[in-house]
Amino acid sequence: MSLAMPRPPVSMSTERPIAKETSPSKRDLRLDLFRGLANWAIFLDHIPNNLVAWVTTRNYGFSDAADVFVFISGYTAAFIYARRMAAQGYLAGTALLIRRVWQLYVAHILLFVFYAAAIGYVAQDYGHSHLLDEFNVAGLIEQPVATLTQGLLLRFKPLNLDVLPLYIVLMAGFAPLLMLMMRAPNAALAAAITVYVLARHFGWNFPAHPSGGWYFNPFTWQLLFTMGAWAALGGASRAQALARSRMILTASVAFVVFAFVVTVGARLGLSTLLPMFDVLSEKTNLAPYRILHFLALAVIVVRLVPRNWKGLDSKLARPAIVCGQRSLEVFCTGIFLSFVGHFILEMYSDRLLTQIGVSIGGILLMTAVALYRTWSRTLDVRSPRASVARCNRPEKGG
Repeated sequence: MSLAMPRPPVSMSTERPIAKETSPSKRDLRLDLFRGLANWAIFLDHIPNNLVAWVTTRNYGFSDAADVFVFISGYTAAFIYARRMAAQGYLAGTALLIRRVWQLYVAHILLFVFYAAAIGYVAQDYGHSHLLDEFNVAGLIEQPVATLTQGLLLRFKPLNLDVLPLYIVLMAGFAPLLMLMMRAPNAALAAAITVYVLARHFGWNFPAHPSGGWYFNPFTWQLLFTMGAWAALGGASRAQALARSRMILTASVAFVVFAFVVTVGARLGLSTLLPMFDVLSEKTNLAPYRILHFLALAVIVVRLVPRNWKGLDSKLARPAIVCGQRSLEVFCTGIFLSFVGHFILEMYSDRLLTQIGVSIGGILLMTAVALYRTWSRTLDVRSPRASVARCNRPEKGG
């Protein structure tokens, strides 16, 4: 009796999106481009008092790079694992998802260790003890065993280490959601919306250590992740006519302008609308206005940057695209470099020129990591074995 689970039934609503969207020859480079840009923006935003961070979308609307990162992560997860499940069965697809979750967890723990060690080293050897509280690692000094244990359980997180645990949890629960989405994508999206509404109403969240909840509430942020998966499995094609509507485009532009006025006005102390958005646009529970702002931006971007845009093949776009394709390594590098950048600005100079240098230098290092990982993956590790096989092959006529 075989233990392999049956392959998902094929229907016109699920087969075509999977076959079309997961074909390597038809990979949408726009996803890689914007995920790479999101990684750069997260790096810039995580450097305190960095004027260069004013180039990121965080300062001009309700959503920011985190929304882009989570949505595209859901899209690419469905892009990859739906095809695996369709070809190899649910059990094999789930096993591959579990392996990916383990890779993400190991990456987070390694980043956690190096990040906390770097903060502790600077705080102790350079006399900047305030960094322990500023970056939320004081617990590792005061209660190392308990705090480290909570860190391994993803309940304790230093400052800026919130995104990867969210990604781990979302991927860990993705297999059953993906199974449902391959059969009934709209039902899966409706279920995600239901969980989102209930979580916001009842205040559901994962517990954090030593108190409170997760900064990125998985019960609410799962909706954006699921929306990305839904788009990958045919949702984007089904919504294409709606996105092309002039009325939808006009409404999207109007809402983006409105969000710009409110956000910039608030930062300049000029907006009288900020109080009504203190709760609606908060980040932890993914306020509805964040989702609407992200969707409005997506409508505009899809119109301005078509899939066959020639700029995607340009050398100028190449660094961001590569960073999007090697997102995990680039993200971890960017988080660590954000602390290094903060240390440089605080220890030596916080002049604008230094901020620009730190920002550009960090992006260049992130790009170098992405290029190295891309190159290293192209190495044919089987070539020595192939060479041995050729040497042992008997010659004709011998």
